[in-house]
Amino acid sequence: MASSDEIVRQRQSVIRREMDRRGIALKAVSFDSGIPYPTLLTYFPQEGGSRPVMLPVSALYALAESEAIPLDLLSLVLPTGNLIVKAPEAVDHDEASSAMRDYLRAKDQAHHPDSEAGRDIGPNEDKNLRVKLTVVGGKVAA
Repeated sequence: MASSDEIVRQRQSVIRREMDRRGIALKAVSFDSGIPYPTLLTYFPQEGGSRPVMLPVSALYALAESEAIPLDLLSLVLPTGNLIVKAPEAVDHDEASSAMRDYLRAKDQAHHPDSEAGRDIGPNEDKNLRVKLTVVGGKVAA
């Protein structure tokens, strides 16, 4: 089994590939985060380039604070099931209520006999429900 350091380095490579796929320029990330471009290249080298240098928490902090790299990508450095999310400054109770109803509607549909796994929740339904639950959590976090 790979060490946690190696897992994080592999995930940094995944982040770089996804940044390239999404058209996120490393120079723009540098400008937005304040992290020098040559330093970012060590954390997120191009495909087939050198082995990534371990991303320090200070860089993760700067990238998350500036949102220079989307938080869903930065979440990849965390253990599976953990996410970096931005907690709202205030709670809009109407939005929170709407998000909760959306989750409950999707959950009820997932239990319908004609759904993906019948009365059980299928893998695609589970993934969809987890996303909706994350949205609910984001709406009610204070």
